[in-house]
Amino acid sequence: MLKRVCTLIIRRGLLTFQNDGAFRVHPSVSHALAENRPVVALESTIITHGMPYPHNLSTAREVEAIVRAQDATPATVGVIEGKVHIGLSTEELDFLARFDGSVKVSRRDLPYVVSQGLSGGTTVSATMIAAQRVGIPVFVTGGIGGVHRDGENSLDISADLTELGRTPVVVVSAGVKSILDIGRTLEFLETQGVCVATYGPSKDFPAFFSPLSGFTSPYQVSDPDKAAQLIESALSLGLHSGVLIAVPIPQEYAAAGQQIERAIQTALAETNARGITGKDVTPNILQRVNELTQGKSLQANIALIHNNAKVGSQIAGVLSKRVKKRKSSIASYHPAKQCETNIVVVGGINVDFIAKGKTKTLQFGQTNPGTFCQSYGGVGRNIAECLSRLGHQPMFISVTGADSQSDAVFNYCKHMDTSGVTRLEGQSTATYCAVITENGELSLGLGDMDIHQLITEQYVSQFEKQLLSSTLVCLDGNIPASTIRYVCSIAKQHNINVWYEPTDSKKACKPFLSDAWKSLSYASPNLAELCTMNKTLGLQTPKVLPNSLEQVLSLAVALSRPLLEHLHCLVVTLGENGVVVCGEHHVGSVNLKPRIEKKTRKLCALHYPALSVAAHKNVSGAGDSLAGALMAGIIQGRDTDACVRMGLLAARLSLASPHPIAPMLSTQSVEPDRIQNHSWPKPTFMWID
Repeated sequence: MLKRVCTLIIRRGLLTFQNDGAFRVHPSVSHALAENRPVVALESTIITHGMPYPHNLSTAREVEAIVRAQDATPATVGVIEGKVHIGLSTEELDFLARFDGSVKVSRRDLPYVVSQGLSGGTTVSATMIAAQRVGIPVFVTGGIGGVHRDGENSLDISADLTELGRTPVVVVSAGVKSILDIGRTLEFLETQGVCVATYGPSKDFPAFFSPLSGFTSPYQVSDPDKAAQLIESALSLGLHSGVLIAVPIPQEYAAAGQQIERAIQTALAETNARGITGKDVTPNILQRVNELTQGKSLQANIALIHNNAKVGSQIAGVLSKRVKKRKSSIASYHPAKQCETNIVVVGGINVDFIAKGKTKTLQFGQTNPGTFCQSYGGVGRNIAECLSRLGHQPMFISVTGADSQSDAVFNYCKHMDTSGVTRLEGQSTATYCAVITENGELSLGLGDMDIHQLITEQYVSQFEKQLLSSTLVCLDGNIPASTIRYVCSIAKQHNINVWYEPTDSKKACKPFLSDAWKSLSYASPNLAELCTMNKTLGLQTPKVLPNSLEQVLSLAVALSRPLLEHLHCLVVTLGENGVVVCGEHHVGSVNLKPRIEKKTRKLCALHYPALSVAAHKNVSGAGDSLAGALMAGIIQGRDTDACVRMGLLAARLSLASPHPIAPMLSTQSVEPDRIQNHSWPKPTFMWID
C-alpha cells in the first residue's frame, strides 16, 4: 500500500500524496503550503450549481484574482472524474463551469462520486474535508447551509453544520441564507461547539443578502488581526471543531436586500408548490430569485463573494504571519542555533492518556482515586522532540491515522520537523494508556499501536536520501524488524551511526534476530532489555534480576561485554540507580564520539547516580529524554561527562513533568555548568574484561 511512486507535499508536519489516490493538489497550492505562505480554499458548487454560465466562470476567476491580489494562493476545490482537486487549472475551472452533468458533492456524496469517477462541485462540508486534509486553515464561501424552515419536523439540516462541528477549518461566509431558519441554525452551531463571530463593528449576524438577520452572533471580531487571533487560539486548543466568521454584505448592495427578501418569499412558496425538496431547493430558489429581481440578486451574490474573498484572504495572511512568528519564538526559546546535523529518527508516535493514582498502591477490581491527563508520546516522537528542544532539527519518520487524534498531535508538534510523518486513511493513530501509582511507577499499560507496523521498509525507503546523508539515525523498537534490518544494511554500507532505543523488553530482541545488530553503534536498554538482547543471541542471562547496586552494576557490565564486540557504546539505564555507560576507554573515560571505524579497543564503564526528584509525575519519557539529550551532547562534540549530565538533567525534568518530554526542556535547562548549587558526584569507573 505504501510502495508508491509519488510526489510528497509537506505542510506543517502533514504529509500527503500528490497525484495519488483520490486527491490531486495543484503545484501552486503545494508550493505555497510547503513555504508556509497563506492559502485560501474555495468551494465549487457556486460554479456548478450556484450561477449560470458564463457568470459562474467569470466569478470564479475574479474570486481567485482577489485572493492573489491579497498575496494569498487560491485553492478552488472540485471533483473531476473521481479525483478531488485542491486547486484548479484554468482548463479545469472552465470544465466545471460548462459541464452539465455536475454532481453537488457533500461529505455524504464523496465516496460514491469518487468510486464512480464522476465530476461535480464541492459543498462547504466537502471543501472543508479537502482543506483540512492538506492543512489549509481558511476557507471562503458565499453562505453556509443551515437548518431548513420546518426543520424541526423534516430534520432537513445541512451537512455544513455538522462538518463545522468536527473539522478544524475556518469558514468565512456572508452568514446564512434567509431561505433557512437562521435562529435554529445558530442554535445547532452552538450544540456542535462551533465558535461563531461576526466580522466588523457589529455583533449582528448577517443573512447573506442582508447585513441584518434579526439574530446576534455570540462574538465579534473587528479586523483581520482580531480574527486571526481568534482562529489561532481555536486551532491551538485542539478542539477539532471549526470557526465561522460571518461577514456582512457590503453596504452599497445591502439596500437591495428588502427587494431580494420579497423575491425569496415568493420563490419559497413556488418551490413548495412544485414539491421540490432536498439539495435541489437552494439552486432553484436562487435561480428564481434572480429572475424576480431582474439580476439584482446575482449582482449582490457576486459582490458578497468578492468581499468574502478579500476579507478571508486578509485573515489568512495575518494568520500565516502569526504562525511564522510563533514558530520563530519557539526557535528563539532554544538559543542554540539550529544545527545542520541531519539526524533522522524513525519510530512511533502516540497519544498518551495517563491515569495517576492518589495512593502508593492500586487495588485492581475496584475504583481507585486518581487524576487524568492527555499528552503526546511514542519513543521516536519523544526523542525527536527532545532533540528539537535542544537546538537540533531531526527529521522524524513515522505514521498516524487520518483522524482527530492526529490533528492534535501535529498541532502539538509544530516546533518539530514532522515532514516524514504521513497520515494513513482507515487507520487509527497509536494510543497508549498508562495507569501509574502515586510515585509515578507504571502499574498497567494498554496500547493500540498496530499502526506502527506500517512504518515499513518500503515506506522508510522513500527517505533513503536523508538516511544516506545523516550524521546519526535513531530507531525505536516499535518499528518492524524488517525496517530495522533495512536501515542497518544501509548503515553498514555507508558507515552511518545508528542508535537503537529498545522501547521495552519484548521488542528489544528485534535487531538481534539477525546480524542487523552488528551494524548498530549505540543502544540504550534498561537492564531487562539488555537481558533480552543477550538471550536472543543465545547467551546465558539470570532468571531474576539482582537488588543490590553492586550486583546490578556487575550484571550490567557483564551483559554489555558481548554486545561491545560490535556496538560502539551501550547506555544502560538503571532507574533510581542511575545509568551505566559502557564502551571504548579513552583518557580515563568512555569515548562517546561517533565511531569512524571498527577496531580492537580496551573497554570500560562509568556509573553515574541518578539525580534526585522531589515528586515523580510521569516516568514514561525519562529514558527517552536521557537518550535524546545524550545524542544532542554527542553531536555537539561534548565530552562524556557533559553528555551524561545533560541526559540526567533532561530525565529529571521529564520525571517532574506530566509530559514525556518536559515543555521547559531547553539548552539552558540541561547545561551542567549553568546549574547552580549542584555538586556533581564523580562517576564510578570500572574496567570491562
